[in-house]
This record gives sequence, structure tokens and C-alpha cells, in this order.
Amino acid sequence: QVLSSLGYHVVTFDYRGWGDSIGSPSERGMTYDALHVFDWIKARSGDNPVYIWGHSLGTGVATNLVRRLCERETPPDALILESPFTNIREEARSHPFSIYRYFPGFDWFFLDPITTSGIKFANDENVKYISCSLLILHAEDDPVVPFHLGKKLYNIAVSSRSFRDYKVQFVPFHTDLGYRHKYIYRSPELPRILREFLGKSEHEHHH
Repeated sequence: QVLSSLGYHVVTFDYRGWGDSIGSPSERGMTYDALHVFDWIKARSGDNPVYIWGHSLGTGVATNLVRRLCERETPPDALILESPFTNIREEARSHPFSIYRYFPGFDWFFLDPITTSGIKFANDENVKYISCSLLILHAEDDPVVPFHLGKKLYNIAVSSRSFRDYKVQFVPFHTDLGYRHKYIYRSPELPRILREFLGKSEHEHHH
């Protein structure tokens, strides 16, 4: 609703194996699905900018997607990561028990040793190959993805040569606000943050 109120069209989809989508979930499959959706949107968006927004586990899919888009030289106009981790291993180590509650249905990532050997969701590696404006949003009181992981990811990105010509911004939300893992959208400052960031990402490329 926040994005719609700012005049953006929002396109989202169920991961394969969830909601109305068929198939079995896998990191590779999710990334392929996201790429397919991006290409579908791009073919219909004309000259309008296209932004990628990932939240929580979705940040892993988002950076996988945008890395691939940059490698084929069709980057989005900007990437927004809300409550991101560095990689799924570090996230699992930070919250070995609570993670199942917040990522329902994703316990197979951690319980199946055959599957887990191929699961990375390596945001920290992907950002080294991404060249587009990047905005990271993270609440200090996030009980699922620790704030320090989002900050660590920002530090990796801002020091990466791939972002040399692009804006990289980190916006923390103080504990007193109580936004935790999934309520950043309630911030009255969010529309202004997005307007300023996306305006700059369209017209300027710098840190």
C-alpha cells in the first residue's frame, strides 16, 4: 500500500511450492522464477523504471536475481533489501531455533543435509557482482535477522568495486519504533526515504 500510494505498480508472486504456485522449492528454482517474472515485467514496462524489492529470505532471491541481471547487462533501476542477512548459514547460526517460526515451510533448508549443501542465499557474495543503486532497510530490534547482519552486508556492498558508480544507502530504524522484522512499512518516514532514494537512483549514480 505504501508503494501503491507513491504511484508504483507492485508485482509479487508465490514461490514455487507455496500458495498457488506448483513445483518444489529450491534456491535455483526461486531465482529462475524471479528472473522469469522480471523479464515479463520488463517486456511490458516500456521506459518505466523497474525496481527489485526483497524482504527477509526474499533478499536472497533478490540478490541472486540482480546478480544474474547485472551479469547479462540488464540491471534493474535499483535494488531494495529489507531486513537482509549476509548468507543463510550466518542467519541460521544467529537464530538456530526461532528461524523456523519466521520462515514457515523453509525448515527443509536446515533439516535436510542433502538439500542444505546446495543452499547459500549468499547476499554477501552477490553484492560484489551487483551494479545498481542499493537501499538497505533494517530495524535495530529485528528478532529474526539480526541488525548487525544487515549492517555487515551494507559495509561489504559499500566497499565493493561493483557499486563504485552507484548510490548505496543504509537506513536503520531505532528500537524504540518497534518495527522488528516486518513492520518497517509502518514508518511514516518510509515514503520520503523511498522518494529521495529512487529519485537519486534515477538521476545520479554515486555513493
